Amino acid sequence: MAVVTNLEPNRRTSTPLDDLTALVAEDLSAVNEIIIQNMQSSVELIPQLAGYLIAAGGKRLRPVLTLAAANLCGYSGDKHRLLAAVVEFIHSATLLHDDVVDESDLRRGLASANAVFGNKASVLVGDFLFSRSFEMMVRVGSLDVLRILSRASAVIAEGEVLQLRTTNDTETTEEAYLEVIKGKTAELFAAACRVGAVVADRPEAEAQALYDYGMNLGIAFQLVDDVLDYSALQATLGKTVGDDFREGKLTLPVVLSISRADEAEKAFWHRTMEELEQADGDLEHAQTLMAKHNALAETVERARHYGALARANLAPFPDSPIKRAMLEVIDFVIDRDF
Repeated sequence: MAVVTNLEPNRRTSTPLDDLTALVAEDLSAVNEIIIQNMQSSVELIPQLAGYLIAAGGKRLRPVLTLAAANLCGYSGDKHRLLAAVVEFIHSATLLHDDVVDESDLRRGLASANAVFGNKASVLVGDFLFSRSFEMMVRVGSLDVLRILSRASAVIAEGEVLQLRTTNDTETTEEAYLEVIKGKTAELFAAACRVGAVVADRPEAEAQALYDYGMNLGIAFQLVDDVLDYSALQATLGKTVGDDFREGKLTLPVVLSISRADEAEKAFWHRTMEELEQADGDLEHAQTLMAKHNALAETVERARHYGALARANLAPFPDSPIKRAMLEVIDFVIDRDF
């Protein structure tokens, strides 16, 4: 049996997320041990592939939010650690599946798991992580937790299918785009926060406030991700810049650009996004059109709007170091360059 023992993420210079992570560091260390224990299998490829993805690091934002939400609600037990590991397993499973669907070659600056191990292995190990996450949920012993996270898993899948429907469709509206990102990204943020209140046995109003915080934070996170796909440096971003363009994904910068396009510009978007007939220089031209129509800047402003909503969602909770750190993470999510 292959055993992976190093799951500590690679660190950059200190960020607000690092500060939040530091406040839950003891819990997060325990979560890493739970992850190691639960991704083991007598089928050696499973821990090998899962460990390759998880040990690559990443922001660990979702499990950290579960730990932080439980801390914010005054929880003193240890079930939130198991739940944080469940959240990371669900996230990792979706990454494995997404990279296969998107035919991605890079993930967190390294070759993606599907590029190293192949598509079939990536899909099947993703299935394993989903299944193992449900086993772990059952051990928590809460039907509410099981309901929240199982629903989140279904909503994530729905969001990914919705994205397939909007890909290559230049008629996609901003409303349709938001429906996609609420499902494929924001729902897990929301569920990760809500279970922190549920395991602490807090009132429904607090659980809903944390769900809403996670939802709005997750929307802001994805909006910024979609901006970075057209504006970041590849070495900083950790994945190939322009992937969304090459795949014909109708993200908000494109949707806004098309809504303001003249006939020649609409023909360009139709050729490159619907027909996927792309030539050298087309990505740069797309970036030029986005600058012309202020699409990237306006997408960031939308992210700031959802960030403000997330900030308001934490208003019912008393001041504390964990609350201040959760508020600061909102700005980090919006202002990051990776």
